[in-house]
Amino acid sequence: MSNLEAQPVEIGCSATSATGVEVVEPREVPLGGIRAMLVRRTLPTHSRSMIGAWCFADHYGPEPVSSSGGMNVLPHPHTGLQTVSWLFEGEIEHRDSAGVHAMVLPGEVNLMSAGHGISHSEVSTTATDVLHGMQLWLALPDGVRDDPHGFQHHAPGEVALTADGTAVGRMRVFIGELGGSASPVVTATPLLGAQLILDPGARVDLAVNPTYEHGVVVDTDRLIVAGVEIGHASLAYVGTGASTLTLDNPTDRPARLILLGGEPFEEDIVMWWNFVGRDHDEIAGFRTEWESGASRFGTVDGWGPDQRIPAPPLPNSRLKPRRRPGR
Repeated sequence: MSNLEAQPVEIGCSATSATGVEVVEPREVPLGGIRAMLVRRTLPTHSRSMIGAWCFADHYGPEPVSSSGGMNVLPHPHTGLQTVSWLFEGEIEHRDSAGVHAMVLPGEVNLMSAGHGISHSEVSTTATDVLHGMQLWLALPDGVRDDPHGFQHHAPGEVALTADGTAVGRMRVFIGELGGSASPVVTATPLLGAQLILDPGARVDLAVNPTYEHGVVVDTDRLIVAGVEIGHASLAYVGTGASTLTLDNPTDRPARLILLGGEPFEEDIVMWWNFVGRDHDEIAGFRTEWESGASRFGTVDGWGPDQRIPAPPLPNSRLKPRRRPGR
């Protein structure tokens, strides 16, 4: 997915540990066009720019495509990151300049690695009545961020979520490992990504990796994370050091959430528009190459040369990393 903000701000990211729970409220961003589908963004924000290597998190829907027009994201570029697409409802057609043509389907993860550079498009299909899901990005570390692009798909099976031997819900682990369930998806840094559904009134103490920082995005109305309540589309951040993450569903309906985790990302990065780089000059160079049609980003089959998203203008000041507390 593209960041379609008309005036995107630079986001510099660095890792830090924290104690307790930090609540990040989402901000609404239109996904382009007059009949724009709104997404709710919790990463990056001024207070929280990363969770492990997770550097971008948009939650959208449930949105009737009859009113929003659905998703119609023309070819656009990426560098230095991986996109992770996860749907609850609907269907999205993915095409990229590496020649990959794939569908994004509910409960199945698609991971595209931009590496040196790639372009892609995302369009909801005519079979889609309601679009509902999350779009996530991962920052690539310096040692592999200039590697060739790649694509991975995985359909994780649903397994029981238990507390004291009793089933209290279900989960699908699409990246990493949780509760004995593991994903074969390869990432450049240690990470976790999972969908959990917690039964009405249920509570679970999840055993988690204490070297990871974690984030919980709730898709339904309410959830209590480590004693702190969050609402729809909000994110609860828990820093490193916790070996148990307690989740409570205080409602009379199932609670659905996305759990993200990872070892703190130790490199400072600059993220502007759809590019992840290390400094202003590099980002400006990516922008120039995209606007000039350079070979770095290739072309996407099925689209004409004028069917692409133009890069917005750079800000007047130089882009620089934004330091988080503790760095």
